[in-house]
Amino acid sequence: MADKVRVRFAPSPTGFLHLGGARTSLFNWVFARKSNGTFILRIEDTDAARSNEESVRAILEGLSWLGLCWDEGPVVSGPHEPYFQSERRPIYHQYARRLLQKRLAYQCYCSPEELAQRKEESLAHGDNWRYDRRCLSLAEENREVLARDRKPVLRFLVPDGETSLVDMLRGTVTFQNTELDDFVIEKSDGFPTYNFACVVDDVLMGITHVIRGDDHLSNTPRQVLLYQALDFPVPRFAHIPMILGKDKTRLSKRHGSPSLADYRDKGYLPEAMFNYLARLSWASGEEEQEIFSREEIIDRFSLDRVARHAAVFDLDKLNWMNGYYIREADEERLTDLLLSILKREGIKPPGDQPDDWRKYCRQVVRAMKPRIHYVAQIVEDGRYFFEETVDYDPPVFRKVLLEPGARERLEKSRERISELENVTIESLESVVRSLSEEQGVAAAKFIHPLRVATSGKKGGPGLFEMLEILGKDRILIRIARAIEQILTAKLSEEGGASLSL
Repeated sequence: MADKVRVRFAPSPTGFLHLGGARTSLFNWVFARKSNGTFILRIEDTDAARSNEESVRAILEGLSWLGLCWDEGPVVSGPHEPYFQSERRPIYHQYARRLLQKRLAYQCYCSPEELAQRKEESLAHGDNWRYDRRCLSLAEENREVLARDRKPVLRFLVPDGETSLVDMLRGTVTFQNTELDDFVIEKSDGFPTYNFACVVDDVLMGITHVIRGDDHLSNTPRQVLLYQALDFPVPRFAHIPMILGKDKTRLSKRHGSPSLADYRDKGYLPEAMFNYLARLSWASGEEEQEIFSREEIIDRFSLDRVARHAAVFDLDKLNWMNGYYIREADEERLTDLLLSILKREGIKPPGDQPDDWRKYCRQVVRAMKPRIHYVAQIVEDGRYFFEETVDYDPPVFRKVLLEPGARERLEKSRERISELENVTIESLESVVRSLSEEQGVAAAKFIHPLRVATSGKKGGPGLFEMLEILGKDRILIRIARAIEQILTAKLSEEGGASLSL
């Protein structure tokens, strides 16, 4: 095995890039950078029925977004190409024939239906099912007959004894070979199985360390046996813990999306996600510190600081961390993200002046930036900035706008605001302060109805900042509509009807 560290991330392109896969790739990338080694991306697409180009694109885009640039692999090429397993079939076939010639593998003609029936019979007798080696000593004439209408699979002949490996997180792990059946290494269509292709590629690509999720630990004894059968050097293994939800079940939608792309599209920042994923299972040595730069993580990372127990995904903590990075981020960058989200949601600028629209969105970003955890939250919480009419939350409408005197105060506010030549934070605040003094009531008696009337919400950025962004015309239109809604609601209540907005 080469002295220089060479690691790989080898995802199957059968869906989105999972947070667990992203964390595995991150650990490999950081380990390579810390060791001045090489990070390889290999696409394990031998499952032709499930693999697709869209998933490949999601993997490449997701890793690039996180800044996990690979040194060898798709797009960038390298000395061990191709990096798609589907393009490496002749290589696997060559090594499969080698095992067959050494009598360490054999052809199996059993059909899936026959295997299922024998398994069912075995379980019915209370026995554990493992392949019964029916084809191991198949007579040549029988083999020739079966070969007329069946294509065989190739099975590895598991030896007696036990298989041990040293895991960098767990120490020595031993498996009894009796727990392993003669597993398939080449399918009837000529495609290799995962365990076989993985071993061949890791050796030919010079992989020194295999860092992957501990859900692969059960595959490892099979792979070690294949390394030994082919006289290949065995790499070092490190099986990192899985990521679970707070309820200690596999990560799913109910815990927050498990897809990296979903967080990217909602306006989470890659440096925040990098920081958060790095802290899942890895102890930095600075337990009071949560925020780390990429360089600090590379400098401090080591596998002996990775915990063995499962990591727990905490959306609240991710939101807190991303909020920190958002407040540190440049407004122009956040504006770019907001514009992308608005476009994706079909929210278009009111006119044909892109510069004015960008300026407007930048003002919204500035107002909402201290309050959000991710950029899409600007739209979720501040949709009133982007739509001409607002929806009122019935309880808030009833509590704030149906309060005695609220309508009259809105009318006074509309009258004074209509007289303003320039609607600014200062001029709007002056209007409200003057009215509160004249009416002998707290300024909040004007502020709360104005906020609900113009945004439909109880909270948000500073009222005067929000109103300045909305502009005079929209302020007056929304106040007028709110007054109309108040009158309608009161007439409905007097007639015994329920509130309908």
